[in-house]
Amino acid sequence: MAEFGGKWRGLRSVLMVSFNILVAFMLVSADRGLKREISGVQVTQEEASLSSYLVKAVDFLWQPDQTSYKHVWPDMKFGWQIVLGTIIGFFGAAFGSVGGVGGGGIFIPMLTLIVGFDPKSATAISKCMIMGAAVSTVYYNLKLRHPIIDMPIIDYDLVLLIQPMLMMGMSIGVAFNVIFADWMVTILLIILFIGISIKAFFKGVETWKKETIMKNEAAKRLESNGSGGGEVEYKPLPSGPNDEKNTKLQEVPVFQNVYWKEFGLLCFVWVAYLILQIVKSHMATCSMEYWVVNLLQVPVSFGVSTYEAVSLYKGRRKLGSKGDAATNLKALQLVLYCSCGVLAGIVGGLLGLGGGFIMGPLFLELGIPPEVTSATATLGMTFSSSMSVVEYYLLNRFPVPYAVYFIAVATVAALVGQHIMSKLIAIFGRASLIIFILAFTIFVSAISLGGVGISNMIGKIHRHEYMGFENLCKYEG
Repeated sequence: MAEFGGKWRGLRSVLMVSFNILVAFMLVSADRGLKREISGVQVTQEEASLSSYLVKAVDFLWQPDQTSYKHVWPDMKFGWQIVLGTIIGFFGAAFGSVGGVGGGGIFIPMLTLIVGFDPKSATAISKCMIMGAAVSTVYYNLKLRHPIIDMPIIDYDLVLLIQPMLMMGMSIGVAFNVIFADWMVTILLIILFIGISIKAFFKGVETWKKETIMKNEAAKRLESNGSGGGEVEYKPLPSGPNDEKNTKLQEVPVFQNVYWKEFGLLCFVWVAYLILQIVKSHMATCSMEYWVVNLLQVPVSFGVSTYEAVSLYKGRRKLGSKGDAATNLKALQLVLYCSCGVLAGIVGGLLGLGGGFIMGPLFLELGIPPEVTSATATLGMTFSSSMSVVEYYLLNRFPVPYAVYFIAVATVAALVGQHIMSKLIAIFGRASLIIFILAFTIFVSAISLGGVGISNMIGKIHRHEYMGFENLCKYEG
C-alpha cells in the first residue's frame, strides 16, 4: 500500500496546485469593483501599466452581464449525421463499458462534431449515454461471481466507501460545468487524461507480463504431469487468499449474489440526493435556501462513507476483492480513497464523463482484478451518472428525444461489449485486455476532447468572444 501512496502522491500534488490556481482566479475575478478603484487612484506609470494588465485579466475572466453560452439543439431527423453518430456512439459505449470508464470522451466529440450539439449540451447528453451503458452493464454483472474469491464480482464495500463521495463530487462538477469556461476545462482534461492513460497502460503491461509467467508455469506443470499439448486453462492473477479455486466467472441467481444491506445504503444516498435536487429546482438560484439545500448533500455523503470507512478501519468489514490485504487499511489510505471519489465525481460532472476515468485506474492500483475493477466502477457510475442526468434535466440542458435515443444505443452496445469481452478473456486467457481497453479509451478521449476544445478556443479568440467564467446565479438553460 505504501507503493500505491507514493505513486499517487505526485498526481495529487499537481491536482491540488491546479485547484488552488482556479480558486485564486475565482477570488480575483469576484472583485467586480476593482476596475473602478484603480481608475480613481493616482499611480506612477509603471504601476498604471501593471494595473492595466490586472484589469484586463479581470475583465477577461469575469463580466457579470456577459455569457458565451448559447445552446444548439439540432432537429432530430434521419440523415448521415445520426447514422454516423450512432455507429461511433455504439463503439464508444462498448469500449467504455468494458473498461469501466463510461465512454464520455468519445461521446462528446461525436455529439459536437457530427450531430451538431454545442459542447455543454453534448456534455449533458453524454452523461445520459453513460447512464444507459452503466445500467445495462450492472445488469449483466449482477449474476457474476468474483474470478478468485467466493464473493460477487462487484465489491459492494468498496463502492459504498467511494460512491457517496463520488455523487457529492458530481453535484459540484455539474455546477462547475455551468461556471467554468471551456478553455479551462480543456487544459485540465488534457493534463489529467494523458497522465492517467499512460499510467493505466504501464499497469496493463505489468499485468500482461505476470499473466505470461503464470501461463508458462501452468504449461510446464502440464508437461511434467504427462499431459502436454493440452490447452492451458485461464486463471486470473492471484490477488486473494485462495487462488486455487475455479476461477471462471460463474453465474448465480441475482437475489443470492447482491449484498442487499450495502445496496440499500447506496440507494438511500441516491434517493436523498434526488429529493434534494427536486427541492432545489423549486428555489431561486443562489438564494439562502438554495445554498442550504446544496450543503445538505455533505452530511448525507460524509455520513455513509464515514460509516463504511470506520467499519473498514476497525475490521468489522473488509474489501473482499483484496483478500487478506484489506485487513490492513490505514486511516490515511481511507481518506485518500474518499478524496479520489470526490475528485472523480467533480471531473465526471465537469466534463460529462464517467467517474470511472479515475476510479478504474485507482482500483487497479489497489490491486483489484481487472474484471472486478470494471464491474465495481460501473456500479458507482450508475448511481452518479443517473443523478447527473436528473440535475442536467432540471437545468434544461438537453433535448429529451435525442437523450432517449442515445440511451437506447448505449444500453445495447454495453451488453454487446460485455458479452464479446467475456468471450475474448476466455479464449486468450488475459484479463489484462480490460486494462488496455481502459487505457486506450482514456487516451482517445484526451486527444479527441482536447482537440475539439482547442479548436473551439481558437475560434472564440478569432471571434473575440467572451471566454471568462459564467454566472451561475444568472444562468438560464
